[in-house]
Amino acid sequence: MEAQTAKTALVTGATSGIGRELANLFAKDGYNLVLVARSSDGLKEIAGEYEQQFGITVTSIAKDLADPKAPEEIYDETQRNGIRVDVLVNNAGMGEYGMFANETDLQKELSIIQINATSLVHLTKLYLKDMVQRNDGKVLMLASVASVAPHPLMAVYGATKSFILSFTEALQNELKDTNVTLTALMPGPTNTDFFAKAGAEGTRVHQIAQTTEAAKVAQDGYNALMKGKEKIVSGLMNKAQVAMAHVLPDEMVTGSMRKQLERPNESEEQDHSMLITAIAVGVVAATTLLWAFGTMENGWKGEAAKVRRKAKSTGESLFGKLSLN
Repeated sequence: MEAQTAKTALVTGATSGIGRELANLFAKDGYNLVLVARSSDGLKEIAGEYEQQFGITVTSIAKDLADPKAPEEIYDETQRNGIRVDVLVNNAGMGEYGMFANETDLQKELSIIQINATSLVHLTKLYLKDMVQRNDGKVLMLASVASVAPHPLMAVYGATKSFILSFTEALQNELKDTNVTLTALMPGPTNTDFFAKAGAEGTRVHQIAQTTEAAKVAQDGYNALMKGKEKIVSGLMNKAQVAMAHVLPDEMVTGSMRKQLERPNESEEQDHSMLITAIAVGVVAATTLLWAFGTMENGWKGEAAKVRRKAKSTGESLFGKLSLN
């Protein structure tokens, strides 16, 4: 890979999961790094490894993005050290599992909003204005499949991810005539420590996550970022799920997600997920064919409405048989 030694990438949540894998990719490409995370010990260890292995400069900033002052302090530190951030990676995020009304902790949920949304906006504001002034820069936003599907039992987390995607798409439009690009990375469940920290271990979605490695998600996001793409959904089945969320009725999408976020009973049959996959693939295939051969005229709209009605009828029947409603 070609070295990019004149450029610097800032990565939040850089000590584990997708953030760590993204930092690996930037380091391999010769980017200098600004790594942000809560653990100063973990940051120093990673920084030493990167500097020794890749000969890059790594600046470690130990800040908790749950602190409203953290984004300004991070920006001020990079300014004092004369660091120009060419790529901003808003990766840090957290979740909380349980019924919102009576199980989850309010203070933790307010911290989730601060980390996932407020600090993301704050950092983006600070670094994006510099990028626009230079007419050069890239931003990677960690959205999610959750951005298009409400998440019962992780309601606040899901809402923040919806915000991230909407915010990113709005900025993409505002900056379409510049050389500054924003990319939304939309992974599905991924094998990281997210579920343990959120208290969501043992759920169906946690089981699904074991099949997807953070390195694969990071590579998808990195490639899309470098190409200036607006968004990337990582993984074939996640693409199907996102497409299905745009076709099926909202209540069906939300009900299906609720089932994924529950913990399965030992007596449940194991072929439920295969039937749900069949529904997703069938709907996506039908929609894709109509998109390919139709137009946005009345004929296309009429056919799309028919697909939606058929999907609802079929889905409700199958979901009912599977006790997924």
